[in-house]
Amino acid sequence: MAHACAAIYFLSLRGDVLIERRYRDDVERDMAENFRTQILNNKDAASTQTPVRTLGSVTFMYLRHNDVYLLMVTRNNANVMMSFKFMTSGALDEGSVKRNFTLIYELLDEVMDFGFPQLTEPASLKSFIFQKGVRGESSGGSGVGAARDAQSATLTVTGAVSWRREGIRYKSNEVFLDIVEEVNLLMGSGGTVLRCDVVGRILMKCRLSDMPELRLGLNDKLEDVTFHQCVNLGTYEAQRVVTFIPPDGEFELMKYRSTEGVSAPFRVTPVVKELGRTRLEAAVSVRALFGPKLFGLSVVVLVPVPDNTAKAAISVTTGKAKYDATKKAIVWKIRRFAGGAEHSLRAEVSLVASTRGEAKPWGRPPISMSFQVPMFSSSGMRVAYLKILERRLGAGYQVDKWVRKVTKSGDYLIRV
Repeated sequence: MAHACAAIYFLSLRGDVLIERRYRDDVERDMAENFRTQILNNKDAASTQTPVRTLGSVTFMYLRHNDVYLLMVTRNNANVMMSFKFMTSGALDEGSVKRNFTLIYELLDEVMDFGFPQLTEPASLKSFIFQKGVRGESSGGSGVGAARDAQSATLTVTGAVSWRREGIRYKSNEVFLDIVEEVNLLMGSGGTVLRCDVVGRILMKCRLSDMPELRLGLNDKLEDVTFHQCVNLGTYEAQRVVTFIPPDGEFELMKYRSTEGVSAPFRVTPVVKELGRTRLEAAVSVRALFGPKLFGLSVVVLVPVPDNTAKAAISVTTGKAKYDATKKAIVWKIRRFAGGAEHSLRAEVSLVASTRGEAKPWGRPPISMSFQVPMFSSSGMRVAYLKILERRLGAGYQVDKWVRKVTKSGDYLIRV
């Protein structure tokens, strides 16, 4: 059978076995020793840098987490990407492995079946992992409660909704939806936009009882969309509606990218003049392009200056600005920038004349900005509706909904 893992090992940096679990009989017990002597202790640099090694008919796939090696062994035509995805889920160190070996053994027994990953969703694993308070005494034991939990775990593992368990209850039902966008901009010295795109995420926090279905309507301005596994892709392709049964708690519903019709929150107009070898003048104006009811927060403009700057006399129409020698820039901070407003900075920079003959020309690095603008979407992303249906409770299912959005700076650069 292809793609199966025959065994998995947790090893120290010396190659000592911390935890071992074999799932198939086609590998011998000395596989970890072979890995240590023929791969870890092999002085050939090429062998130690390659995370997939085949020795004879056995393939070793391994990753290092801090001071622990995670090793998967197979004799089959393994799915390497699936194996490495499995091994990168979480961070480890030798101390945590030793302290929690019982829990790790129980997890390995649940997530693997005959060498095939079956269940890796944390919310589902919590339903039937018994160690360290993940499941307390009140939910263990025997009787009707234990039978109900076992049935729920079985449905979670074998059913279509592996990311959500049955029987969730809240006194009040709430949904929080956050649209978080990062806008990237590169503007030429003449004001021409050379590159502008938005990378966005929709984050959700669901505190909903039972097994509700959510339907999210969005305006169709998205590219390169990726969804959480809970989303019904067939419904989205056919109707452009995001339909899903959500995980409990916080999760990332989707990611997207937009390059068409992007609205830049700020326009920066710089004028920088080098006056001989010892002076430089900079004039920078920044205009907020969003509406007057909105505000930009934590706005920072970095205006680069030459390395040989001695001092700078600076004036601004709002905020505070100073020369920062460590950043080799004038740092202009504006706590609150009103929509539609325009503010400016002027600086007279004194330079130290070079004593080494012909000075190297200043490279004129770009001006950069950082900011966030609540309730503004650079991509134009808009939530048309968010409907929640719980079929068993019908109209009696009341939910408080909260939708927020914010645009933040990514790489926001203006050439001078």
